[in-house]
Amino acid sequence: MWGGSLPIDAASYIKRQADDDLYKSLKAREFCYILNSRQAGKSSLRVQTIERLKIQDYACATIDITAITSQNITPEKWYAGVAHKLASSFEVKLNFRTWWSNQSHLSPVQRLNKFIAEVLLTEVSQSIAIFIDEIDNILTLNFDTDDFFGLIRECYEQRTKKLEYNRLNFAVFGVASPLGLIQDEGRSPFAIGRAIELSGFQLDEAAPLAQGLVGKVANPRAVLQEILQWTGGQPFLTQKLCQLICDAMPEQSVEEVVRVQILDNWELQDQPDHLRPIRDRLLFNPYLLELHEQILQQGEIIFDGREELLQLWLSGLVSKHDGKLRVYNRIYREVFGQSWMNEQVRPVGIGESLS
Repeated sequence: MWGGSLPIDAASYIKRQADDDLYKSLKAREFCYILNSRQAGKSSLRVQTIERLKIQDYACATIDITAITSQNITPEKWYAGVAHKLASSFEVKLNFRTWWSNQSHLSPVQRLNKFIAEVLLTEVSQSIAIFIDEIDNILTLNFDTDDFFGLIRECYEQRTKKLEYNRLNFAVFGVASPLGLIQDEGRSPFAIGRAIELSGFQLDEAAPLAQGLVGKVANPRAVLQEILQWTGGQPFLTQKLCQLICDAMPEQSVEEVVRVQILDNWELQDQPDHLRPIRDRLLFNPYLLELHEQILQQGEIIFDGREELLQLWLSGLVSKHDGKLRVYNRIYREVFGQSWMNEQVRPVGIGESLS
């Protein structure tokens, strides 16, 4: 089924510019962040990049924020979870529970800092790449997490004083904006990092997907082009529609498959969830509805970096082109078009009172 990361050897994995950008930036010792909408291919990009780095003798680990975050978790247990994940991933030789307890005179973030400096960088002699996935789940914690991001930035600032920190790199993945993740801009690693753009599939990039259509359709490349005209290259939708075409009756056109298996009664057919989360983000924030209606009426709006526009982009509904936001693809325009908008309660205008 679709969704999640593809296996490392998946023939359907599509290499994009982001693959080389992330790999080369990490090799250049830059802090990288890939913040994008759901199902844009972030997890698969991470898996592929880790494999490429391991071939270059990098030691890599992934911290899934979801896996170490739970309701009402304390700062001590959360930071211990981060450090324990690093200890197990890099197979460091120490009794972690004893080591952590012996640092009880320090705050949780200080303990993690000490673990990195005195254990990780001592035990692991290779270049290190730490991938932090699902970073948006950090927003569910009930304590201030600016210290965590401040620690990441401090690791980069230590490079001028301690050479071993030059071996340490971080990459952050998630559905969030830098402004939404940290309040103290002076401690933000995003201010010194590189944003990796993750765009949709272009026809030449997606050419390997045509191989999966061989024997299913008469002209695989032409069908793939028509698929992209519907999906705009959105990774999840493109992979899904390719599979639906493979499973369809020979006489069915791409448009028939889209209308029957995606658009008709879409709320019931949306498996796995893809369109419903977009709908929920729009309905949760009336400002996003207002912005979306502007795009429907004008075709596009200027992307000026406002947080509301970032949130609309993170919904996945729109894509960025030449500094402007447009509805990502034809499927989204059909589902969330003016007819759908007319069915919703009139959105609150930007600047109007919500009371």
